[in-house]
Parts: sequence; C-alpha cells; structure tokens
Amino acid sequence: MTSVRADLAPSGVLRASINLGNPVLAQGTPAAPAGVTVNIAREIARRLEVPLELVCFDAARSSFEALTTGRADICFLAIEPARADAVAFTAPYVIIEGVYAVRRESDLREVADVDRAGVRVGVKRGSAYDLYLTRTLRHATIVRGDEGTDVFLAEGLEAAAGIRQPITQFVAGRPDVRLIDERFMEIRQAVGTTRTRHPDTVAYLRALVEDLKASGFVAESLLRSHQPDAAVAPLG
Repeated sequence: MTSVRADLAPSGVLRASINLGNPVLAQGTPAAPAGVTVNIAREIARRLEVPLELVCFDAARSSFEALTTGRADICFLAIEPARADAVAFTAPYVIIEGVYAVRRESDLREVADVDRAGVRVGVKRGSAYDLYLTRTLRHATIVRGDEGTDVFLAEGLEAAAGIRQPITQFVAGRPDVRLIDERFMEIRQAVGTTRTRHPDTVAYLRALVEDLKASGFVAESLLRSHQPDAAVAPLG
C-alpha cells in the first residue's frame, strides 16, 4: 500500500480530474462537485489514507490534458484508442450510450443513415464520441463545438451526437428535433492514470474498481446522483 500511495499521490495529496461536462458522471459546481466520479475519487483517497483534491473541468479533453500535463493523478474518462498511449485504464465502471438527434422532418431514421455524404454531425470537441466518430465515420462530416447540440442548432446541421441522457433532455425541449433511439456507440467510462505509473499501482486501481462494482458502491452512487438509467459495467 505504501508504494502505491507514493506512486499514485507523490505530493501526498491525490489529485482527481473531474469532468463536470458529463452530467451522468458528475454534477454540481467546481466548488461543490458531486456524482459517481466524485464518490469513487473520495473512496480511492480514503483507502490510500491521503487527502483528496478535486480538479474540475467542463470537458473531457481538459480532464485528459490535466492528467497528461501532471496537474492530476487520476482521471475519469471513456476508454478510447486515441487516449490509450497516454492513459492506463481500469475496466469500465459505468456504461453509457452515444446517440444522435436529428431534425423532425429528417430522412435519417437509423444510425447507418447518418454516415452519408452531405450529412454534418455536431459533436463536443474532444469528447469520447468525437474520437469514436472521427475514426469510424466514412462519409459524414464532423463539426466540432463547445457542445454538439449548440453547433447543431447554430449551423443548421443534419445531426447532433451526444450522451443519451442529455440528448434525450435536449430533444424533449424541442418539438422540431427527434431522437434516433438506436445507439451509435457504447461509452465505457473508466478510471485512468498515466502510463508512467508502476504496474502495481495500475493493478491496484483495476482491483479497486472491480470491488466497487461488485459491492454495489457504483450502483448506489448512480442512484444517489439521480442517474438510474446509467448501467453499471459488468465485472471484468
């Protein structure tokens, strides 16, 4: 334990990068964050017997940069090949889904319909679904912005990509927009740290995440943060 503590929190404080831009995983403000990622960070710090510092951002790309530039010791991000060179991930603790919103009158009915020439898809820059669609779409064009739904509206795009829960909420408030219910991706949210950590440290985090899933800690955290639609990932 001592070696893991020294490796993962060399300053004596565990610094956790929290993405408040994903409302399924984190809610609140930088001064008072809440949610499953915050609860997991607190549990890791408790087990390591070190103080916790929560470093909050409004986008996954900023959370990723905090880890890779040494401003954070752990992060909570989706497992993506584009991040794998820099981040050592645990197995996922939560599974969420990426879905599309389109205009009410659009002829885009299924996920496969979106990947065609002339279709422009709004995404949040640096998000998991941005990275995924960048490597998987062959014909559609990705348009990046601070929020996929904002650029979708501002530029009159054909589709907006995002996480199911906030996209569903977005659609519910606009009679001119509808949801393609079929998911285009499964977003596997995991704990991560830098690949420079000792293998024992990474193994410790991986075992801890499995324990938090098996014990019901993750499920309880999701319920307390009013995210019952998010699925606890299967045991690894």
